[in-house]
Amino acid sequence: MAHLIRPTAVAEQGRGALEYRFEPRGKAAVLIFHGAHMHAGFALGEEVFADLGYSVLAVSRPGYGRTVSAKSRNGGRVAPSVGIEDFCDAVHSLCEGLGLEQAAAVGISAGGPTALAMAQRHPELVDRIILQAAVGPIRWPDAPTCAVARLTLSPWSERVTWAIMRGMIRASRGIGLSVMVGQLSTLSGREAVAALAEEDQEALAVVSSQMRSGRGFLRDLRGLRSPGGWSSHQETLIIHSFRDGSVPFTHAEALHTVLPRARLTESSAEHHLIWFSSDWERVTADIREFLAA
Repeated sequence: MAHLIRPTAVAEQGRGALEYRFEPRGKAAVLIFHGAHMHAGFALGEEVFADLGYSVLAVSRPGYGRTVSAKSRNGGRVAPSVGIEDFCDAVHSLCEGLGLEQAAAVGISAGGPTALAMAQRHPELVDRIILQAAVGPIRWPDAPTCAVARLTLSPWSERVTWAIMRGMIRASRGIGLSVMVGQLSTLSGREAVAALAEEDQEALAVVSSQMRSGRGFLRDLRGLRSPGGWSSHQETLIIHSFRDGSVPFTHAEALHTVLPRARLTESSAEHHLIWFSSDWERVTADIREFLAA
């Protein structure tokens, strides 16, 4: 399962730095923005792009992984404060440096607004959009979740929180995953994990061992915004599950309403992590069809 977490590089962009992972294949490419607690090294559900011969460029959003937005006077890196427009411009410069002229923007969970922002600010680069379990134009997370997250997933507490979670999974994979997945599903954690194939449970254990919140999640809590509102002219594929307990299905419905060229594919995943479900193969067929259109 080690292939789920892959090596990354860092590119200096102005006063900041971008962590990225570039896997060149063909001229066609996807530009991936991960959601909360993940960085560019996570390779989830990317087999569909590799099979099609697409190059993959994944970029960590500010505050996650090794992406930062500024340097202190003595050269040390400090907390990210860059706006989404500046971040998109830095990613555009990275694409130019790597020779990517056009790409489909893939926004995962809290990375959805960034994918939309990229499409709005650099439409010559982004030719279409794929939104996977993505946050839409609805407040996210809700107030109670925000209050808990500020205590448990702040830059000063998240290391301990994730260490406890990893310890639980090592001690009892079933119980640990039930606690984690239960927060991402409308079902109970036990029900959601029971629906997972053995290999998916193993993969989730690997993924959870590498999750960190850094300063990125606190940034997300302050509000995910797209610079030009929630709109784009590119064709968009929205993939979401009714049982998503992290980003409710109402986000997908709202996105489908405000994006004029969007279509919605419903996943039957029992949780937020749609790649780990029995119908992912069917969903990838929709992705292939969308990219081929």
